Amino acid sequence: MISLDEAVTARLESHGTRFEVLIDPDAALAMKRGEFDGELEDVIAAEDVFENASRGDRPPEEDVEEVFGTTDPMEIIPEVVRRGEIQITAEQRKEMLEQKKKQLINKITRNAVNPQMDDAPHPPERIERALEEAGFTIEPMEPVENQIDDALEALRPVIPIRFDEVTIAVQLPADYAGSGQAKVREFGDLEREEWQNDGSWVGVVTFPAGLQNEFYDLVNEVSQGEADTRVVKEEDEISRR
Repeated sequence: MISLDEAVTARLESHGTRFEVLIDPDAALAMKRGEFDGELEDVIAAEDVFENASRGDRPPEEDVEEVFGTTDPMEIIPEVVRRGEIQITAEQRKEMLEQKKKQLINKITRNAVNPQMDDAPHPPERIERALEEAGFTIEPMEPVENQIDDALEALRPVIPIRFDEVTIAVQLPADYAGSGQAKVREFGDLEREEWQNDGSWVGVVTFPAGLQNEFYDLVNEVSQGEADTRVVKEEDEISRR
């Protein structure tokens, strides 16, 4: 379950009675779209149906049975969400907006590069300033993934930016290959690998281009700076947005 602070209220009024449930805002939106595929108990703050959630008042059991045909909260909660309205306070909206902003900036930072600077990653501060300069409005009740394309469209007149992936070949010397290759392979999608006769390990890894600095830091850490790396895909072969 989630905490009360993380939950929003979904409200349905039917047959003269109000029914309220406490649920995670992203899960509530997914339910409304018919896209929720998680565990209900993981996204609710209470396994209960209220008439007034803030006071803890519950509706009469006969009213619940009449409207939903059951008194089981786990069956009723999704119905209230799908058929009802999602209520958020001003404070919740502010907190959700800040959270979505951080998620959006992080998503763009991890995946975007500056094509005018040899595809160098954009730092989060630059993305944040550019979004503000572009006047982009973040929707607190909308999933971040659904806002990415609009954010990129708003950013392009302000800064040079492109969503990209990069594929890099790494050769770890034999002294570091055993433990180092496990960490390197987990960083992205391992395209191929090969153990050399001298005990060294060669792997080809694809990951979001915005993470290049982190990747090189990892490679240097696991090999004490003795690994070799090179980009193996040309720009026009890389998936982009």
